[in-house]
Amino acid sequence: MARGAAASRAHAARQASAPHPPAPKPASAPHSRPATDKPRTPSTRTTPGTTPPRTTRTAAPCPTTARPAPGVHRSPQPQTQPQTHPRPLPPSRPTRLLVPYLGIDAPVINLRLDRNHRLPAPPDDDDNLAGWYADGPSPGQPGTAVAVGHLDTDSGPAVFAGLSELKRGRHIEVRRADGRTAVYAVDSLRSFEKDHFPNREVYGARGRPELRLITCGGTYHRRTGYSGNLVVFAHLVQVRQPHRGAGAAH
Repeated sequence: MARGAAASRAHAARQASAPHPPAPKPASAPHSRPATDKPRTPSTRTTPGTTPPRTTRTAAPCPTTARPAPGVHRSPQPQTQPQTHPRPLPPSRPTRLLVPYLGIDAPVINLRLDRNHRLPAPPDDDDNLAGWYADGPSPGQPGTAVAVGHLDTDSGPAVFAGLSELKRGRHIEVRRADGRTAVYAVDSLRSFEKDHFPNREVYGARGRPELRLITCGGTYHRRTGYSGNLVVFAHLVQVRQPHRGAGAAH
């Protein structure tokens, strides 16, 4: 890859940002401003929870390489008996995000809105890193939690490269610092152009603990980055308790 092209993508990745939720309020729904023409990395301005977002547009996390994400190794998903109505959990920070079907097992870092009220993407020097909107619900809490990640970086496919291969019913697991694991089932995948990102639909609370995974999607343009976002909609179906003897930290 030519150094000039790599530098261009690296610059675009730094510019990228995810959907913007409104200024953080405890457990309120994310919301964002109209997407600009500049490329951006995940910038999710999110305040998932009870308050619906204002009517603004948003764009979600977008890495910046021109190559499409390749196929991903899929592993069988263990069958577990989901709880019909799992009890929502108290706050505890996320530590790892796993999607067994896609082989994703990524550490999680907390992200907060920048001065432009955008949720920045995780650092692009680690392609296996997910970002969690820290001012929204933690895993298993009521409201709509948001996790963002790169589709790709200059070094190749990144943590959310295979999200488009997810199917309804597949599980997303989020481990918490208290030792419990919140298990979500995929409801649907939707693609949105950044200029028409539906904040209420994506971030609005639905009366139960939900999760959104957001990455880049659409067409990649060298000057402006990816044209859209891919959003995975999921809801809590199970809470796994920590193993006996396992230490837990809050």
